[in-house]
Amino acid sequence: MYKALIKPLLFLLPPERAHYFTTDLLRFLLKVPGMKSFFQSIFSVRDQRLEKELWGIEFPNPVGLAAGFDKDAKFYKEMAALGFGFVEIGTLTPKAQAGNPKPRLFRLPEDEALINRMGFNNGGVDDAVLRLKSKGNLIVGGNIGKNKVTPNEEAVNDYTYSFHALFPYVDYFVVNVSSPNTPNLRALQEKEPLKELLGILKKESQTKKEQKPILLKIAPDLSNEQLDDIIEIVVESGIEGVIATNTTISRLELNTSESKVEKIGAGGLSGKPVKSRSTEVIRYLVQKSGKAFPVIGVGGIHSAEDAIEKLNAGAELIQVYSGFIYEGPTLVKRINKAILSR
Repeated sequence: MYKALIKPLLFLLPPERAHYFTTDLLRFLLKVPGMKSFFQSIFSVRDQRLEKELWGIEFPNPVGLAAGFDKDAKFYKEMAALGFGFVEIGTLTPKAQAGNPKPRLFRLPEDEALINRMGFNNGGVDDAVLRLKSKGNLIVGGNIGKNKVTPNEEAVNDYTYSFHALFPYVDYFVVNVSSPNTPNLRALQEKEPLKELLGILKKESQTKKEQKPILLKIAPDLSNEQLDDIIEIVVESGIEGVIATNTTISRLELNTSESKVEKIGAGGLSGKPVKSRSTEVIRYLVQKSGKAFPVIGVGGIHSAEDAIEKLNAGAELIQVYSGFIYEGPTLVKRINKAILSR
């Protein structure tokens, strides 16, 4: 029903408006008595064989919602009702910021892809914390970044602020230095600044009574030599894992016309065109590191087969975003059923 009826109607709206219309409607529906149980009966797959323990966290299933969908922790509970095993909120920054000018989110239907240059639009980490205080036993990750106006030399202050603000309320952290939509952010992926940033966050974590995993989200555009540096930094810093991968700045081999892509302009590309490179990065990290740390796989998962491919490449957990937009909420159920039949 989603692909035949709902998606065509949603795709008549501008992408960002469609996003908020859908989430607002979902929030309204789930307030109706009995509706939450009804949604869970349709979309959730509950089976002990799907449960995954990682970093001491009990994930009810390995399929998560990637960061960017629920930037401000406004509807993570509603998304959990659609069968996700965990939801990653953010990217959050210390201060609220409007992000880049609109339009900043674009569909490429011919490629089943999205281009976004949102620019870390969010209401600030302290505002999100207010909604996280009632999260209960849902598994929520906190994706953190720096404000646009913060120079890279002071970026560590932004990351540590959000880290401490979120610490009591999230189950794991993701350090986002790989978005292409904040000027100069990707420079923090270079070896020395990244080593310093992760080292400081790890030390901050060690001051807490309870340890929570810190993961690094990387771009698919890194060379193998840069991936070797990532492996070295992750191992040396002692952080707990990697999320591979973020969006790409590449525009190679798209079905969408070159003129349309040029008209859209800058931004990170996600969806099916990222699938192969994302899987390559996962496999490289897992094999080259000798499984030294867990990897969460994300990028181009539009089917159960795509998800299994990521798991076979060595991912411990997976996340979806663009595939969820194009395939609808039954994608999560299809993936979990496929995992059970492996």
